[in-house]
Amino acid sequence: MSLLDQVIPSARHVGVDDVPFVDNTAVGARMRLLQVNADDGLYVLHGFMPAGLTVQTHRHQGPVLAFTLSGAWGYRENDFMNRGRSYLYEPAGSIHTLFVPEDNTEPTELVSAIYGDVEYLDPDGNVEYISNAQSNLEMYYRYCEEQGVPRPNGILL
Repeated sequence: MSLLDQVIPSARHVGVDDVPFVDNTAVGARMRLLQVNADDGLYVLHGFMPAGLTVQTHRHQGPVLAFTLSGAWGYRENDFMNRGRSYLYEPAGSIHTLFVPEDNTEPTELVSAIYGDVEYLDPDGNVEYISNAQSNLEMYYRYCEEQGVPRPNGILL
């Protein structure tokens, strides 16, 4: 290994079969983790959300970058709809309730890069629980174990 190899970071890759999907029973979607960097508070999710899904109102403490590959989804608090091939940026501090329309004719496929904690709120705005890079990694591994899926070694850690 040369000195340059030790100093210059190299690109890293996750193949399509390196990380399996699991059922996220907490929200009723299929998901997999592509990358987790607890030091930076980053986790990258790839998921499929069914028609009619709603995710509890939540607040992001860091920014979110999301690319919709198919289907549609939106926020109850906004009037726009994210559709296949659309991109969404959420600034830190944004609060919203994600939903997938009941009349979606295909699963909604989404890739999201999420930084920082996500605070899930009760109807009065109180924090009920917090998720982040580390808790999502632990949850993903737990779902792998519960669903008989071998723990992957393809996640970029």
